[in-house]
Amino acid sequence: MDLGDLIPIIAVGGGITVALVSITMGFWSGVQKRKQAEASRREIAAYVAEGSMTPQDAERLLNAKPLSDDD
Repeated sequence: MDLGDLIPIIAVGGGITVALVSITMGFWSGVQKRKQAEASRREIAAYVAEGSMTPQDAERLLNAKPLSDDD
């Protein structure tokens, strides 16, 4: 096997590697966003429970749309 025969194999292997890394990072990003959203919900619930926030204010916060389009 010479170098000319290895180039297509390396190209396909590299493409598959990039695709797998991209899929994995996208999955991880989604998991982290869900964890952060749940943590925010719990924190808002704690504020309501201690009386620092009204349930109406909490509902308004939970139903608010995000400021950025990154989600």
